[in-house]
Amino acid sequence: MDYSQFLVMKQEIGLLVVFLLVFLYDTFMSKRALNSIQGISIILFGLLTVCGFCCAAPSGVQTAFAGMYETSPVIACIKNILNVGVLIVLVQSITWNNSENQVVRRGEFLELILVTLFGMYLMISARHFLLFIIGLEAASLPLAALVAFEKNKYESHEAAIKYILTAVFSSAIFMMGLSYIYMLSGSLYFGDIAASVATQQVSALLIVALAFVIAGVGFKLSLVPFHLWTADVYQGAPTSVTSYLSVISKGSAAFAFLVILTQVFGAVYSQVWEWMLYALIILTITVGNLFALRQTNMKRFLAFSSISQAGYIMLGIVGNNAMGMASLMFYILVYIFSNLAAFGVIQSIENATGKLDMTDYRGLYKSNPKLSFVMMLAMFSLAGIPPFAGFFSKFFIFAGALNGTTSVALYVLVLIALINTIISLFYYLLVVKAMFLSSDEPVIPTFKSSCSERIAMWITVAGIIALGLVSCFYNEILLLCR
Repeated sequence: MDYSQFLVMKQEIGLLVVFLLVFLYDTFMSKRALNSIQGISIILFGLLTVCGFCCAAPSGVQTAFAGMYETSPVIACIKNILNVGVLIVLVQSITWNNSENQVVRRGEFLELILVTLFGMYLMISARHFLLFIIGLEAASLPLAALVAFEKNKYESHEAAIKYILTAVFSSAIFMMGLSYIYMLSGSLYFGDIAASVATQQVSALLIVALAFVIAGVGFKLSLVPFHLWTADVYQGAPTSVTSYLSVISKGSAAFAFLVILTQVFGAVYSQVWEWMLYALIILTITVGNLFALRQTNMKRFLAFSSISQAGYIMLGIVGNNAMGMASLMFYILVYIFSNLAAFGVIQSIENATGKLDMTDYRGLYKSNPKLSFVMMLAMFSLAGIPPFAGFFSKFFIFAGALNGTTSVALYVLVLIALINTIISLFYYLLVVKAMFLSSDEPVIPTFKSSCSERIAMWITVAGIIALGLVSCFYNEILLLCR
């Protein structure tokens, strides 16, 4: 075996180095020195993120381990986008992690986050289903521990049980589909399967196999009808973990889903999975929006919002071209800033008052105008109101889906998505109405957010505004994908 192949995995090796340094610091340093573990971890991970943008991107497509692993400038950019989200989550979680109940488990939280991210890296770079499964499980199992992190709360235990059972069943369904695919093609390499599928007639076994694969990944993405775990897990998990689940886990699964559908089953797109994907997108966007209208708990509200957003993300896969890929990457980057801005406000209020109900946000502008401003920007961006970043992410995702097509069905699909955007605008503005237009006296008293919470919120606000006003971000991504 040529160990120089590991040098291709620059980002994975860098992440493992960060993990080992954090683990050793957490294990061997004194209790007093452990007060600095979060700052050190954020600095190390920040350096990894900067290096990822500056020097880790390969000059072309590189492979390792007989083609099981692949990296390229696009893949490196995808991992860097996830890194940005994780960095914001780490900053947001400082106050919660320093709380009385969590202070003894600060190191474990950081280590589990880094392990799950390593699994997501493998999912994105995998070009063999064995490596993909390893990445999938490395990303899923530590997340169950993170969901149950607040061990003194019953809701956290319940959420962890629901998450682990869902993860187990979704993995079983996914691997059942893989067994059928292996029976049809005799290989688990993405390229070999694609070549085999292209030369065969479409069979019932292939349709069933692909349905199982889509269902297995659909659980990770919270696509309808595989979404039933999402609201309960988001509500029961610690808010820092919920924000991580909503953007990083969903983003990595979306990228992996894109690779599987386009590179492995692209030859049978129109015959097999085009209509499956259309149905999933319509159901996901519509059901997510309709259930979001009924929510009063802010974390459940954002859970169904994230389900709906997953449907929009899938439109980037429908395009199956460079513009679709660029739109998907840009959408997830914008979604990271917008959703983490909302979760930053929710976490700040929860840490200070313990309140999570939407009715508690009535009159928030009178007592906490800056928090209200951040939440308003987040809601406007998620709803797609110009000139904020969310408007352009939706515009590009629709344009990417329709690029070069003459399909009437695809135009109908985008029209349904546009109509659902109007529905989503209504429930996002309910939060803004409660904060700014309610005549009630504020339920949440005036308080000052911690320094780390303010830093994280201003980073997200800067991202929402900058990605909406500076077009070069999308242009650079599009050039990278061509």
